[in-house]
Amino acid sequence: MIKSLQFRAFILSVSLLVLFLGTWEALNKAPVDTEPMSEYELLMGGASQEARVPPPSDVLSLAYKELSDPFYDAGPNDKGIGIQLGYSIYRVLTGFILAALVALPIGFLVGMSPLMHKALNPYIQVLRPISPLAWMPLALFIIKDSETSAIFVIFICSIWPMLINTAFGVANVRQDWINVARTHELSPIKTALQVVLPAAAPTILTGMRISIGIAWLVIVAAEMLVGGTGIGYYVWNEWNNLDLSSVIFSILMIGIVGMMLDLGLGSISKLVAYEE
Repeated sequence: MIKSLQFRAFILSVSLLVLFLGTWEALNKAPVDTEPMSEYELLMGGASQEARVPPPSDVLSLAYKELSDPFYDAGPNDKGIGIQLGYSIYRVLTGFILAALVALPIGFLVGMSPLMHKALNPYIQVLRPISPLAWMPLALFIIKDSETSAIFVIFICSIWPMLINTAFGVANVRQDWINVARTHELSPIKTALQVVLPAAAPTILTGMRISIGIAWLVIVAAEMLVGGTGIGYYVWNEWNNLDLSSVIFSILMIGIVGMMLDLGLGSISKLVAYEE
């Protein structure tokens, strides 16, 4: 039954994709009436209303070309998609790991100590809603380095979901298990590592999955602001070159890499899942 459902879902998914791409290709080939150019079109270099979003065939042709040699380096503004994604992934993982090193211990502390929860919760609630990109100007002014500033923004956006989910998971560990640890006279550190951590691990991993997704969203916007390298800069640079095929291709690559990051953490979360 499950295999039958998966097969039908696969067929439906492929059919929807073929329908979408076919419709897109057909609409691109359809003739349109030309009209006089607007002031905006004149400012954009005289592009007429005949200009359209490139069809899937053009995007696929470009994808084949780019993926055939993804790591070429022909200068500051001409690097392969593999290099651009590599820079972005490096920044995301660096900021994410630094956030985990801070968020997990503080989350444990907040979850296990009502006193620390009451003391730190106001600061968490004030800082958590601030857009990560709002920190970028301040980071650039203080750090004076675009690379480090981008990593700092990833750190800021990654820390809150991990911290909150860790605190929630720790605080909701069954009291019976804590009492058993006390009965066996386990130290607080052993209780945290041997009882609380395994019980709260699924919730902690959920927070980490949320964080990595937000981090990947933010790095694209951050790289558009600071420029230089990265997939966000690649998108913005190709838009400035009016190469919409490259823009669409890079959007697809952003989605694929984001999915792979989520699947990676999802696979880890299955390893720590348990049933009572």
